[in-house]
Amino acid sequence: MKYLMRVHPCRKLLRFMLLSGLFALAAHAATVRGTVTDALGAVIPRARVELAANQESIASVTADDEGKYEFHDVSAGQYQVCASAPSFDLTSSKPFYVGEGAIANIDLLLAIGVVSQAVTVTATAMPTAQAQVGASISLIPGDDYAGKLDVQETLRLVPGAQITQTGQRGGQGELFMRGGNSDANKVLIDGVPANDIGGAVDFGVLAAAGIDQIEVLRGPNSALYGSDALAGVVNLTTSRGFTPLPQVTYSIDGGNFRTYRQEGMLGGTYKQFDYFSDFARLDTANGIPGNSFHNGTYAGNFGWAPKRNTEIRATVRRLATAVGLPGAIQLYGIPDDAGQKDQQLFLGVTFQQQTTQRWHSLLRYGALRLRSQYTDYAPTGIPYDSPIVGSGYIGAPVTIRGANGYTVSGQAIFQYAETYPNRYLYRTDRDFVYAQTDYQIKPQLTALFGFRYEAERGHVQPSYGLPPADRGNYSYTLQVAGSLANRFYYTVGGGIENNAVFGVAGTPRASLAYYLRRPGSSRVFSGTKLRGNFSTGIKEPSISDAGLSLFGLLQTLSDGEQLIAQYHVAPIGAERSRTYDAGIEQIFFEGRAKLGLTYFHNEFGNLIEYVPGQGLIDIGIPPIIVDQLAAAYQYGATVNSQAFRAQGAEAELEYRLGRNFVARGGYNYLDAVVQRSFSSDALGPSFNPAFPTIPIGVYSPLIGARPFRRAPQSGYIAVSYHHSQWTGSLTGTFVGKRDDSDFLYDKDGGTSLLLPNRNLDAGYQKLDFGGSYQANHALSVYADLQNVLNQQYSEAFGYRALPFTFRSGIRVTLGGESWTRK
Repeated sequence: MKYLMRVHPCRKLLRFMLLSGLFALAAHAATVRGTVTDALGAVIPRARVELAANQESIASVTADDEGKYEFHDVSAGQYQVCASAPSFDLTSSKPFYVGEGAIANIDLLLAIGVVSQAVTVTATAMPTAQAQVGASISLIPGDDYAGKLDVQETLRLVPGAQITQTGQRGGQGELFMRGGNSDANKVLIDGVPANDIGGAVDFGVLAAAGIDQIEVLRGPNSALYGSDALAGVVNLTTSRGFTPLPQVTYSIDGGNFRTYRQEGMLGGTYKQFDYFSDFARLDTANGIPGNSFHNGTYAGNFGWAPKRNTEIRATVRRLATAVGLPGAIQLYGIPDDAGQKDQQLFLGVTFQQQTTQRWHSLLRYGALRLRSQYTDYAPTGIPYDSPIVGSGYIGAPVTIRGANGYTVSGQAIFQYAETYPNRYLYRTDRDFVYAQTDYQIKPQLTALFGFRYEAERGHVQPSYGLPPADRGNYSYTLQVAGSLANRFYYTVGGGIENNAVFGVAGTPRASLAYYLRRPGSSRVFSGTKLRGNFSTGIKEPSISDAGLSLFGLLQTLSDGEQLIAQYHVAPIGAERSRTYDAGIEQIFFEGRAKLGLTYFHNEFGNLIEYVPGQGLIDIGIPPIIVDQLAAAYQYGATVNSQAFRAQGAEAELEYRLGRNFVARGGYNYLDAVVQRSFSSDALGPSFNPAFPTIPIGVYSPLIGARPFRRAPQSGYIAVSYHHSQWTGSLTGTFVGKRDDSDFLYDKDGGTSLLLPNRNLDAGYQKLDFGGSYQANHALSVYADLQNVLNQQYSEAFGYRALPFTFRSGIRVTLGGESWTRK
């Protein structure tokens, strides 16, 4: 018996080797785990969870009663996690990499129908389910603007947002958010501010190439984002690579007006690395002679996860554009011979670490480089020697009719007698560092602290006496966000801005959301959400605003410092806003439909405007100072003297017509009025002899009037269809009449060509179609038709927009996950 029980030495060795191998394998195996919750953060017990690689399920588990799941013995590689539960839509995580022996925490959020599963960062600076946010925010995924050329085309389909483009492609694009000025929106590209000094952003040259998602926050948020977030925040996120097998995509298309476009993309992952690059080039002649436009845009996103809790990511976006500027031909009858070239670079490097399950930290460096050159090559107007204003160039005889029914005829001053060509160069550099740490005090309470330092430099040539900008700005943020009973959600915080020009300013903010009825499977009323916000914003002065300020001009005088000290003249201040809004979101029909209604009230104050000498006296500036300025400059100065109110309502409806159809629409009502102004127009309005009883603001709106180019009524519709092979979309924008100015003086400097401001811009309707067909895994064809009704309209008075345009082309995709399934 002893002999039978004996184990052979070779078997001992074999057993030892086998156990050693198993222990080694276990030591290097990874774990994927997480929690499944609904859109409001409540756990979903017994959900089915699958682990997928290359879009194939390789393992499945059932979450426990606390919504927790776990996969053991996972090999290193790229994965996705999918979850499903009765009454909820299927949800998939973003692709992620897990290394040997690592633990990946992947939480999943399930929602019902149109209840958003999306996660926003813009509202709270932390990943937060949109359903748990009280702020007015829109998240637009890449599928919603596939085939579109510019970011501004997508922003037209956001409640409360109005886009005005001066002319055709490449013309200046302005965003007016809830009645705010066009320089009152903070724009971020992968967390890097894209604003010029003073807040300006030209959406007319910002291509949609490489953009994965757009977030739009309607309302100020300087508490989180510092200066320039006066009316809203737009956050653009660059796409990432996600396929283990590299994916290469090339598309080429063409259309009318000699439009030609190419785009190439490369993306993928390799172990802990992911990479994405996109280059797109557009050339078009537009529909006006001398208005050709070129845009070359590169976008890159490169990530590295050296540890399971650490990520380093670098992003870059560079664009180079050139556009001919024939000007307002409808007003002058003659095209100008001018053009503009722009180069813009946005660079960011971000380090993130999840130090513990509760503690997350972020460190980001960002850089902005803006270069712009405007050139007026030669005068094209008719030479004219006026006995009143002297020599210059005038336009051809024209008859101009406004949408308000008034008509004028004549020839306008077009160009001045000066040396040609003349050039204007604009240069802006910004470097910043942002540090953020957020800590989960308890499961339903998180605190955040942030610090930002910006170094801004900029100048204009010729300077006309404007000093270059060299500013160092500091921002501090403190915020607390939490929830009670998975029904009440709150965010409370504030920021302190220490700006090199205006000094210290505070920006409090609070946001609340409460569910009267939690989202569920009720047949009619499937969920009711109430929300409210109070927020404030600030904006720093531009280079010209600061240089032409009363304080800045006095500094250039020989006795200026004495006058500043004697009369306590302060530097120009920050522009400010104060906003509150309240709304309701109602879910219908088992989550198939959602209706949102919002009321907002904005107060924009301390706004900067150019005030003449008499206006300076009217606001309390001592006459001795005004006399000193008049002797040196013969003009006035910029001061914080304008204010206006903008209130209104937004309605948005989204409805799932079926598995593949989604329709949404929105209506915006805006009641905006100028409350205070000391501009030359406000103090002494102009009058056209043909309309002697109607006061006219030439360069700025009058007190009691509406701000320029903001329609009281506007709206949009969007219907999309997504199938495995076919996609299609119909979008429409509808804009009512707007106040504006033709900015014209007749050939002798008179006012006979001025039209009344009220309802000067005509309303318009624009319908667009788009679609694609996937012939096989490698080849697809697509088309984009804009302004299919061929409406003749102008978004800015005198600048004709594009008529009907079309593009069609092919897209070839090689590699990626689709090839692994063939």
